[in-house]
Amino acid sequence: MSLNLEDKKAIVAEVSAQVANAQAIIIAEYRGIEVGKMTQLRAKTRASGIYFRVIKNSLVRRAVTDTPYADLAKHMVGPLVYGISADPVAAAKVLHEFSKENEKFVIKAGAMGQHVMSREEISALASLPSRDELLAKLLGTMQAPISKFVQTLNEVPTKFVRGLAMVRDSKEAS
Repeated sequence: MSLNLEDKKAIVAEVSAQVANAQAIIIAEYRGIEVGKMTQLRAKTRASGIYFRVIKNSLVRRAVTDTPYADLAKHMVGPLVYGISADPVAAAKVLHEFSKENEKFVIKAGAMGQHVMSREEISALASLPSRDELLAKLLGTMQAPISKFVQTLNEVPTKFVRGLAMVRDSKEAS
């Protein structure tokens, strides 16, 4: 079904809005994937906050023109699906995991800002911990000195009370 000019403009505007807030764009070839598996992938991407859509390459090329992702346009050939995300690790993880399970789903390229990433770089990005995991580790690291200080302060009265208990026990025994 062909799109009229107004529909094309709407799609370009929608994709441009997504690209403006994006930290990463990942493109993959989906030729031969069953509809059920693509539906599962769409659900996973939606849950991860990834804009995931099959769009005509010419429309995406127009949307990324004059953005840091313009260099990605040379990889936009063939039947492609686009994953656009504000969290680059989430997008890489979801799409990389799906590509490992489905041989026909091939990640072609990606971009973070002006840096165009290869398939290997995307798989390396997918192996990084997510933003939430990194924040949790940072919070744990920041809390460690405080909790150790509190434990140290707590040990002083505890040892004093134990010492008094030992003195009391020794006097009772004599």
